[in-house]
Amino acid sequence: MIKKLAILASLVAAPLAADDHVPAATDDSLAAQVSEERLRADMDKIVSFGTRHTLSSQTDPKRGIGAAVNWALDEFRQIGTGCDDCLEVQSVERVVEPDGRRIPQPTLVRNAVAIQRGTERPNEVIIVQGHYDSRVTDPLNGTDDAPGANDDGSGSVMILEASRILSKQQYPSTIIYALLTGEEQGLYGARILADWVEEQGMTVKAVLNNDMIGNSCGSDGVCDAKHVRVFSEGPRADSTEQLRARQRRFGGENDMPGRNLARWLGDLAQANPDGMQVRQIWRTDRMGRGGDQIPFLDKGYPAIRIAVSVEDYEHQHQDLRTENGIKYGDTVDEIDFDYLTRSSQFNVRALHRLAKAPMPPAVTADAAVRVDTALEWDAVPGADRYVIKARRTDESYWRGVLPNGTKGEDIQSAIPATDTSKIELAVPLRGDDWLLGVAACSGSYCSPVSSAVPGGAFAPVAKAADND
Repeated sequence: MIKKLAILASLVAAPLAADDHVPAATDDSLAAQVSEERLRADMDKIVSFGTRHTLSSQTDPKRGIGAAVNWALDEFRQIGTGCDDCLEVQSVERVVEPDGRRIPQPTLVRNAVAIQRGTERPNEVIIVQGHYDSRVTDPLNGTDDAPGANDDGSGSVMILEASRILSKQQYPSTIIYALLTGEEQGLYGARILADWVEEQGMTVKAVLNNDMIGNSCGSDGVCDAKHVRVFSEGPRADSTEQLRARQRRFGGENDMPGRNLARWLGDLAQANPDGMQVRQIWRTDRMGRGGDQIPFLDKGYPAIRIAVSVEDYEHQHQDLRTENGIKYGDTVDEIDFDYLTRSSQFNVRALHRLAKAPMPPAVTADAAVRVDTALEWDAVPGADRYVIKARRTDESYWRGVLPNGTKGEDIQSAIPATDTSKIELAVPLRGDDWLLGVAACSGSYCSPVSSAVPGGAFAPVAKAADND
């Protein structure tokens, strides 16, 4: 039976206490553990391999992509020894056949991956990734020095640091730390990992792709040390003709999972005003370019890209040289390590909260020929309550406080979880005028909002259709 949303704030469930077996940790305490000294040491180490080009040596013990990936795998294993072997370390790899473009011969593409299994919902995963390979001007040049400090040594060292800090905690969900190769040759490492995740039957809550998070000044001299950009797609990459037809009728083109994940990251940043802030970029990636979030989006997984606020083109994809007094090359001395440290802290906060929170619910809405909106979703494992969110159709962000209802009444925003398998309720807002969404919460940890629109569920479209 559909329940009319009541007005009683007293019905809001109190947050559950933290599990006794989980060491107490807060966003602040975990972020404070990020070490600039360790970030610098890791950066010096990975740059020391000379080049990490995907076509460089796989067998040289000191130079090239083979030595670099071997070191990363060993580093993950060493980190795992500090948490009673809590990290499952493996090389997720595949031989890529010549593509007539940037893979001229069969090439082994190896990703260094560490898996921190969740204690309650191990099949529910958050992936934090960056690409480990580097390049110079010629994308087929696998021999010359390619330090790849910012692109993407910065994301790589952040991931290693995050694994050191977060592996000492226990989480209901699984965290996958991934250093990908083959990005500069065509996003091959990400495709391999996305295929592997699909083969494992994992439920992907979020993919945070960090690609260039270590410099604060751009080619034009403009500097911004306060923000990272978060790129998120609009229409879903895995959309179907049927879904597009439904979205034309019911809306939601600005409400896909990646967009709501980006909004969640923006809210997280605002809650810590002294930390890194988010500048939303509502497109899949930069103009004419792409990153390793795209193969995950292609499969229907919620994924975003985190990147510097302004780009320095003289210090990415460049041969090491000086011309007309301008120094070119992606070298360590161009890294702003304070900016990189704060970018890393932002990621640690996000991973901690995502791994604590339940999955976002899959919500449907019915507002046809009625003055309210009927919402429905299946109960979410681990949730102790649900939070209703709203915004007008021409607004960009979810309102912090729900508006009054159609008759001026207050609307209860938090719905306690019950033993029922399905939640049904009516929100006294006209669906023609409002977009509604729901977040699932456990204690103080809430998921991104899942919009009650066609395609809004945090699951591949094909899988969501199978569950309808």
